[in-house]
Amino acid sequence: MKTSDLFKQNRPIFSCEVFPPRDIDAPGAEEKVCATMDVLKEVDPDFVSVTYRPSSGNAQKSTLTIAKIIKDRYNVEPVVHLPAAQLNRALVDDFLKKAKDAGIDNILALRGDIPKTGRVSDDFHYASDLVAYIKAHGDFNIMGACYPEGHPESPDALSDIKALKTKVDAGTSELISQLFFDNTAFEKFVERCRFAGINVPIEAGIMPVLSAKSAQRMTEMSKTQLPDKLQNVIKRFGDNPDAIRDAGIAYAVDQIVDLLAHNVQGIHLYTMDNPAVAAKIINATRNIIRA
Repeated sequence: MKTSDLFKQNRPIFSCEVFPPRDIDAPGAEEKVCATMDVLKEVDPDFVSVTYRPSSGNAQKSTLTIAKIIKDRYNVEPVVHLPAAQLNRALVDDFLKKAKDAGIDNILALRGDIPKTGRVSDDFHYASDLVAYIKAHGDFNIMGACYPEGHPESPDALSDIKALKTKVDAGTSELISQLFFDNTAFEKFVERCRFAGINVPIEAGIMPVLSAKSAQRMTEMSKTQLPDKLQNVIKRFGDNPDAIRDAGIAYAVDQIVDLLAHNVQGIHLYTMDNPAVAAKIINATRNIIRA
């Protein structure tokens, strides 16, 4: 099933992201992901995306193995990540063949982080190059990423929207946003997209803050701004691990409720493979998501 069909149902989409293990053949590797999926299954997610871990011994095998488990064991549609900066044309060709053989229909095409050693190749300089290549070499539904507060490497908002429009025009059918903590920033971003003629569905990406350190890391990596409300939460509870975790979960729940009340097209939960955290968020929002 292609996830683009899900958005035709005239209701908010709920999806999640999981990480494949570093070594898929290690004892207990599959079970760790299944523990997360056992929780996620409770809310019947529309799809689950599986990241691509270049640090693993066999990233393609790990990603596709977990995606097939999600599809076959849990009867949930998987979306596999494919990062352009970490691949060349031959690796993409091999991945597409294996994905099709595994019954995978949906790919999240990304530029991805550039390895410290540099790009594997420059076959796909931008994510839009990878989108166009996949579109021309397989019958896949292609999703893309977007940045409500602008890509960290983009010089300004206009350049960012132009690049996003290029990616959508290349064949991207849906967008999943990077994490953000200010819902107003997301709503303004969606307005800019619509004004620019970007009319594909846009899901809001939500990641809970679980520690003061993780909040700092998020802002440094993605240049995401912390609203005063969240900064106050971190200042007040940051020295207490249990308190900051619960406060971060509560903040994420509040974001989700507010977004759904404002008719967001979808919520994408970054679980960080933490079943306990995912369970708390899902238990608090299950009836609202499926209202």
